[in-house]
Amino acid sequence: MTPVIRRRTPEELLLQAQAEEARETRGRLKIFLGYASGVGKSFRMLDEGRRRAERGQDVVVGSIQLPASPDVETLLKRLEVIPLRSLGGVEVMDMPTILKRHPRVCLVDGLAWDNPPGSMNPSRWQDVRQLLDSDIAVIASINIQYISELQSQVEKITGKHVAQTVPQSFLYGADEIVVVDAPPEMCLDHSGHGIAGDQGKLARQLSELREIALLFAADVVDHQLESYLKQNGIAASFGTQERILVCITPRTSAKAMIDSGKRNADRFHGELIVAHVRQGQLDPEDRAALDRNLEMAHNAGADVEILEGDDPIEAILEFAHERGVTQVFVGHGLESKWWHRWTGGPVGRLIRGAQGIDVRVFPQ
Repeated sequence: MTPVIRRRTPEELLLQAQAEEARETRGRLKIFLGYASGVGKSFRMLDEGRRRAERGQDVVVGSIQLPASPDVETLLKRLEVIPLRSLGGVEVMDMPTILKRHPRVCLVDGLAWDNPPGSMNPSRWQDVRQLLDSDIAVIASINIQYISELQSQVEKITGKHVAQTVPQSFLYGADEIVVVDAPPEMCLDHSGHGIAGDQGKLARQLSELREIALLFAADVVDHQLESYLKQNGIAASFGTQERILVCITPRTSAKAMIDSGKRNADRFHGELIVAHVRQGQLDPEDRAALDRNLEMAHNAGADVEILEGDDPIEAILEFAHERGVTQVFVGHGLESKWWHRWTGGPVGRLIRGAQGIDVRVFPQ
C-alpha cells in the first residue's frame, strides 16, 4: 500500500521556522530542580559549570546563595565569579557587567529572588530571561517551593510559606530540566532530628516533595514534547501507560499511599489498583482498619482486589505480572537502617522478584 504523505500547512511551517530561528538567536536554559533544601542542586549546577569550563567554554557565576557549603566553596574557587552589586542596600546580580562581559554560559542560583527598585528587572528569573534573549546560555537552580503554582501544595506539607516565587510558565520554557533526585532516606542523616517519630514524619514529607518534583519535571517534558509536535505538525496520541498497584494492610498508612498512587495515575493517564492479601482471621481492630483503608481506595476510584495466597509476596508478584503493573507501592517501618532493608525480608524479596516493575517503599 502506498503511504500517504501529508503536506504541512503554512501555519505549521511558520511555527517550525520561528522555533528554529529562536533556537539560533536565544541562549539555552538548563535548570537543576530540587525538592528540598540541601539536596545538592547548587553543587550540581556549579559542577556542570566546572565541567563546561574545563572543556573550554566561557563560564561565569552570576549569583550563588550564601552561606555556601564547603563543597560549593571549593567549586567557586575554580570558576570566574561576577560579584553581586549593592543596590539600595540589597545585593543583586550585576546584570550590566554580565551583559557587557557576555560569557557563553552564566550560572544563576536563587531564581525566585526579587530585585529592589531601580533594577533592570523586577525579579531574578526575569534577569535570566534577559540573558537568554541576549544569547547567553544559563544554568540555574531552584526548589519546588519557589514555583508559584506549586507553592500552596508544598506549604501544606512543610508548613513553610515563601513570598518570592517563579511562574511555572518560565520553567516550561527550559531546554532541559534535571531533578536533583537524592533519595529521601539519604536526607534523614542531615535533618537534625534525633527522634524516630520525627524522622518518620520527615521521611514522609521528603517523599511527598520528591514526588511533586518528579511529576513537575515530567510536566515540563510533556510541554516540550507537545510544543515540538505542534511545531512540526505531528499528531500526538496518549493511552494508558502506567498501572500502579498499592498494597495495603490493616496497619498501612493507606491514605498517603493511595493519594500518591492516584496523583501518579491521573498524571500519566494510568490505572490505579489497590490490593490486600488475605491472611487468616483478623481481630476486630484490624478488620475495622482494613475496611477503612478499602473504603478509602474505593472513594479514590481505584480497582480494589483481594488476593489469596499463603505467601503474600508471591501473591503480589503473580498478580502484578498478570495485570501488567508498572509500579508497586508498599509500606515499610523505619526501625532499621535503609541500606540494610534490601538484604532480606519481605520488601527485599518483592524488589528482587519485581523484574522490571518499579517498587516504591513508603515509610510507615
